[in-house]
Amino acid sequence: MKIRRRDLLKGIAASGLLVAAEQSPAQAKRARKDLPPNAVGILYDSTLCIGCKVCEYACKQANNMPVEHTSSKEVMWDDPQDLSAKTLNIIKRYGVEGPKDTVEGFAFIKRHCMHCLDPACVSACPASALVKNPENGVVTYNKKACIGCRYCQVACPYNIPKFEWDSPFPEIVKCQLCAHLLVKGGISACCAACPTGASLFGPVEKLRSEAKRRMAMEPGEYYDFPVANIDGTEVQQHRAGAYVQHIYGERELGGSQVLYLAGVPFASLGLPELPEDSYVALADGIQYAIYKGMVYPLVVLGGLIYIIRNREEKKE
Repeated sequence: MKIRRRDLLKGIAASGLLVAAEQSPAQAKRARKDLPPNAVGILYDSTLCIGCKVCEYACKQANNMPVEHTSSKEVMWDDPQDLSAKTLNIIKRYGVEGPKDTVEGFAFIKRHCMHCLDPACVSACPASALVKNPENGVVTYNKKACIGCRYCQVACPYNIPKFEWDSPFPEIVKCQLCAHLLVKGGISACCAACPTGASLFGPVEKLRSEAKRRMAMEPGEYYDFPVANIDGTEVQQHRAGAYVQHIYGERELGGSQVLYLAGVPFASLGLPELPEDSYVALADGIQYAIYKGMVYPLVVLGGLIYIIRNREEKKE
């Protein structure tokens, strides 16, 4: 028996109306995820960064990472140009000449894993090799579980995970916030080494409050800035920068545990403009709307059966 195209479309359309009537877009979208109870992270203040790259050196020392020679002519220094399988954390400079922290001049930015509240890499990993710690929220990697599919690389909106292409037993490489130091009561090595407090470690709630305090400062006036650990006692006095009134990472894609402050628009520092809803939540909502308990495919099937029976009855 043949089904006319018009009847088929009618059946699917009728089923679709049932779906739409039952599930609104607002209902399909999953709620934002809250901070884990003991979430820790990093506040990077671009206006305090002097580009010394001590954080890069400390990161490699703490994580036993090899040096990287980008140029074959200069093999004396570790000189990575971007994140790679050998570099978990990097300071990049945007602009060359002119005043620091101005669009016409230059500014620094630090790049490493954002430790998203709703990480796409964790959701995309089919082997649970990437896991978000339910207590402190750090996204860690288990090389024993990894199957090398690299879905995490495709899923990450910040282009963070890297793959060891030149290794016979390759692994995914990314910042894990020095999780091995955290379990010993330490802090991330990049924050411990930063001489100006540009990279500040601590509970995310406190880092958010600190970022808002800095944005309310009078530019050019001196203030106390905590160094290394926001829960520590070390402070330095610096002139407050003319901050962009936005905490990057507070709301982007549902929020992250790494936050940024800067004196220039974040797009000028290579950070992508992103929506507030995480891609994982949006994807879950779409899947939920289409396959909610396999009800919707059954509705479509029911519409087709109705059409077939109706035509059979007319024949009789």
